[in-house]
Amino acid sequence: MTSGGQPLGAENPGFLSKERIIAAPGFNRWLVPPAALAIHLCIGMAYGFSVFWLPLSKALGIKEAIKCGPDVGFFQELFVSNCDWKISTLGWMYTLFFVLLGSSAAIWGGWLERAGPRKAGVVSAVCWCGGMLISALGVKTHQFWLMLLGSGVIGGVGLGLGYISPVSTLIKWFPDRRGMATGMAIMGFGGGAMIGSPLAAELMKSFASSTDVGVAPTFIVMALVYFVFMMGGALLYRVPATGWKPEGWTPPAAQGHNAMITQQHVHVKKVWGIPQFWLVWMVLCMNVSAGIGVIGMASPMLQEVFGGNLIGVAKKFGELDKAQLTAIAGVAAGFTALLSLFNIGGRFFWASLSDKLGRKLTYVVFLVLGGVLYFSVPASASAGNKLMFVAAFCIILSMYGGGFATVPAYLADLFGTQMVGAIHGRLLTAWATAGILGPVVVNYMRDYQLDVLHMPREQVYNQTMYILVGMLAIGLVCNLLVKPVAQKHFMTEAELAEEKRLAHERMAAGEVGVGDTTVRRTDPIWVAAAWTAVGIPLAWGVYRTLLSVAKFMN
Repeated sequence: MTSGGQPLGAENPGFLSKERIIAAPGFNRWLVPPAALAIHLCIGMAYGFSVFWLPLSKALGIKEAIKCGPDVGFFQELFVSNCDWKISTLGWMYTLFFVLLGSSAAIWGGWLERAGPRKAGVVSAVCWCGGMLISALGVKTHQFWLMLLGSGVIGGVGLGLGYISPVSTLIKWFPDRRGMATGMAIMGFGGGAMIGSPLAAELMKSFASSTDVGVAPTFIVMALVYFVFMMGGALLYRVPATGWKPEGWTPPAAQGHNAMITQQHVHVKKVWGIPQFWLVWMVLCMNVSAGIGVIGMASPMLQEVFGGNLIGVAKKFGELDKAQLTAIAGVAAGFTALLSLFNIGGRFFWASLSDKLGRKLTYVVFLVLGGVLYFSVPASASAGNKLMFVAAFCIILSMYGGGFATVPAYLADLFGTQMVGAIHGRLLTAWATAGILGPVVVNYMRDYQLDVLHMPREQVYNQTMYILVGMLAIGLVCNLLVKPVAQKHFMTEAELAEEKRLAHERMAAGEVGVGDTTVRRTDPIWVAAAWTAVGIPLAWGVYRTLLSVAKFMN
């Protein structure tokens, strides 16, 4: 029996509840990827926050930084208001981003599975955009602790929730193309800086005056724009009804690389004790450590290795004058832009290819080919072969991005789809670890060889490349040891049923009194509009990046 069209005994779910977003029959699953992209393109600006460092380092002095006295340490810089922050101090916000991303995803991943992607997306939008507004206040009052609290801590929580919010949903909507689906969303995180950095630069230029570098109003405008996009993405999320599958699709037989794909489910609470989780953790950590260490040093590496050859001058880096150094810095900026394109494209390309190759074999390619390319770098550098040097790093960065995009599908294959978002959240602690390990190895080795061994600048990266080869070798061994998860780790039918109940899963939207079960095909215009909304800013970001790449190619 029903009352008012609602089943008796059914709860009346709130607007943000998971029950509210169970898709009615006929819903077009291709509306979900642009929803995920809308959120990832916004939070991906975390990669591009360095565009603010230089203006913020002279927020008080405007033209020249007002330097703090020697007695002002890092703790004093948090509260000082009469001298400018150092760029090294501002960099702590970048560190907090990724530490909080990994930790918040690990802590609240289980909650996200039960609350659903809409609620998680809204919380992410409030945290990320609210954090930027608090940072704007910090800039205005010149209080760095407010910036750390706003963008670093609160924004970092928004990063973590926004990053994993679509993972489980996309994998359930695309069981036939798990890699491609997660690759599309996580491609957006890599592309966020490609859009946000030039946008921020244009806004700061517009707001700058003789008394203001323009960062605070830029934060406010970007926060408002991001909030609209992120809320739009969160409200567009839908989850499939229990048992839904694409029309005409049947799960593949467990043979070949499909033998790694389970139809059962592991509870997130158990993953810490499962060997396969830690093996994949090490695989991701080693792959990301090698890639992230190079990303931060890509520009100086190219300049120091090739020196004046970048602008047709037969001089080493240390022999160049100020004008020539400025010229090669511009070329190196184009190189960095080129790497960003491969980082983004690799997320979609490699994750999609993993649907054909299988996740384990895809990581074998990452780790073996990556090792060969890192090993080739010293030879191409000493030979002065810029083409081989650049090609190697472009492919390496494509596999760095591909590693991020492929790992959610790898986890779904091994541990099932019921709690894959929460498990992915815990795995992201590997990213937080790599964010410290990779840059430390590259930066420490560079400084040691320059300051202690007094090696020429063009040779200081050789040993580093061999160390990165060793890291990838460790990752390869771990990946080869991955095998299907033992039966004892999976949930029983009773445990799975209880988890589904806690996750507010229903067979159809009509069972919770929202909507009905009438088949209504999604109007293709809505799908086209959703893709256009995320496609236009993404195309603009690619266009701006290509302009920088053109300077490098000339």
